[in-house]
Amino acid sequence: MATESPDILVQRAQEAARVARAAAEAAQSYADQVATAAGAAAHAATGGALDPFVFRLAIFVLAVFVGYYVVWSVTPALHTPLMSVTNAISSVIVVGALLAVGVDSSGVNGDGPLWARVFGFIALILASVNIFGGFLVTQRMLGMYKKKG
Repeated sequence: MATESPDILVQRAQEAARVARAAAEAAQSYADQVATAAGAAAHAATGGALDPFVFRLAIFVLAVFVGYYVVWSVTPALHTPLMSVTNAISSVIVVGALLAVGVDSSGVNGDGPLWARVFGFIALILASVNIFGGFLVTQRMLGMYKKKG
């Protein structure tokens, strides 16, 4: 069995990352389109009686239930990839939290509302802890697969 050079392995990993990023962006685009279409359909079907906030809240509640059952049914062999995905999601939360903390959203004196900045800071701290813990768990789990000796 011939081993490949590290450069080839790095190129393959980068290409796989590009493909995964493109797939994630396409999936997010499709999800946004479906959510918009479903919201418009529900709004039209009820004659405008269904508030978009209530519709989005219902989707969130359903997503919580689906996420709960998906995560608890994951086999132990898939926990490391699941932690990697969780880290990626938390990094998106960090970007949003940084925007909430630092971007002018009120137009007054260059600062956003205090509550937005406080919640953004709390989200930034919690997401950072989640990312750090996820990397520690992932490193420990990958260490279990290393050969001893």
